[in-house]
Amino acid sequence: MSQNLHLTITGSSEKETTTIDSLNYIKTHPNFLSVKKEIDSLQNQLYKLGYIENKYEDILKLNDSTFSTIFNLKTQYKSIYLNYKDTTIDSEILKSLSKTITPEYFKIEFSNIEQTLNYINTKQVEKGFPFAQLQLSNIRITDKHSLRGRLLSTSENQKREINNIIIKGYDKFPQSYLKYYLKIKAGQTFNLNETKEKTARLNNLRFASESKSPEVLFSKDSTTLYLYLEKTKSNAFDGFLGFGTNEDTNQLQFDGYLNLNLTNNLNYGETLRLLYKSDENEQKTFEVNTSLPYLFKTPIGLDVLLRIFKKDSSFTTVNQSAKLHYQINPKHKIYTGVTFTESNNLLSENTSISLTDYKTNYHNIAYEFMSYQTEDPLFPINTKFYLETNFGRREHNNTKTHQSLFNIEAFKILNINFKNSLFFKLTSSILNSDTYLDNELMRFGGINSIRGFEENSIYANLFNVINTEYRYKVSNAIYIHSITDFAYYQNQITNTKEKLYGFGFGFGFLTKAGLLKLNYANGKNENTVFKISNSKIHISLVATF
Repeated sequence: MSQNLHLTITGSSEKETTTIDSLNYIKTHPNFLSVKKEIDSLQNQLYKLGYIENKYEDILKLNDSTFSTIFNLKTQYKSIYLNYKDTTIDSEILKSLSKTITPEYFKIEFSNIEQTLNYINTKQVEKGFPFAQLQLSNIRITDKHSLRGRLLSTSENQKREINNIIIKGYDKFPQSYLKYYLKIKAGQTFNLNETKEKTARLNNLRFASESKSPEVLFSKDSTTLYLYLEKTKSNAFDGFLGFGTNEDTNQLQFDGYLNLNLTNNLNYGETLRLLYKSDENEQKTFEVNTSLPYLFKTPIGLDVLLRIFKKDSSFTTVNQSAKLHYQINPKHKIYTGVTFTESNNLLSENTSISLTDYKTNYHNIAYEFMSYQTEDPLFPINTKFYLETNFGRREHNNTKTHQSLFNIEAFKILNINFKNSLFFKLTSSILNSDTYLDNELMRFGGINSIRGFEENSIYANLFNVINTEYRYKVSNAIYIHSITDFAYYQNQITNTKEKLYGFGFGFGFLTKAGLLKLNYANGKNENTVFKISNSKIHISLVATF
């Protein structure tokens, strides 16, 4: 059985011994080679602290298991003046490192030499000198606690720029996304680390991803960047089937919708969405909207929407909007545009003065924030915040009324650990007007709103919905969750102010066809009790192709 060796190191004075002990050197070792390495390591630490003249005496063997040595630390040099006149280093880089800077030299703490050189080298690389290397030479003593030396740069004098960009794998990747979304273009100062950070943004796109990290080919007078991309499945089909008991007839009723999203089929990054919804209240919705990014190779995109809503035989409402958007970066986007609405009363005999033909014109401004967790196939979006403001006027019966409309949609996933997470969502809309019409009120309720209620069954000029879920992942493809929803709404026409509650549970799992979800929820208002007959079951399937 081998015997451990004990090492004792002291200084030439009590003060030096205290300094050595503060470095917490290892005192127990398996063999003499380990003892020798530890003494050399300690000496290097002392060099970095400014004891550049330190020496140690012979290693003495006190007995079979104990070795000792004595260090003479000598003078500690606390600062060094570095001459950088003959390098390409910009003095602006040095301002965060030193308070003493001249066109020829700068002063730093001696103990910060390694950190300082690494920082300067990183900045040189960022400025387009990928082969930059720094070294110190001609170090000499200037006074009792200071040194002076020369900083040499071995980088090439010519700054490197990206001359060519070659895409491998997905040759038809939209060039506008390369320039405006990834912000990579020819003529740009080359920085490999920055390039890798930019290409990582591809994970936030639905239609493309990296197949491997970017590579660079350096020639004598050019730099070629190779990006390895692949086109991914980005079209989605979404639908759900809901059923419950009609309170008036006690018969089973069905409702549902079909939602088709087509993305990047023209290799332009464009999206097209088609929606058809029919629910149990004899309400039908048809919607088509498209987003065209980077029009005419500019950073500006266009969003166009058409929505037609019909309420049984009471009225129809047609919404048309056109917005310009600007993608600030992969997470932030701003919008501005106009929205036109026209609603027509279909009743031949109308006994309600609040159901009538009208038109509205709005100017709108919106902001959107999106944050992703692309490593999670079940919940790829971690955070969303969308705020929209609308200002305009309504015309009906030769009367003009100024109005404003505010919409907020926000959600956040708080990941407790790999299996457990909490989901919070807020949806809020406020219509401000001197008077209100039945056919202009906002509609909510159902699987995408407060669960446990019929789809779009609640009319309001103001509503706030909070959805919460506790989610538990059984595996990477299966999860279960609770449902706890709260809502508050106002309807000025019926003089209603009411709180609503929805409780239930659900599950989802990834299949070969897509993500299948089932929710069971029961809803009530604050003045009623829960009834099993009021429960709603919602089934939806999101298929990607």
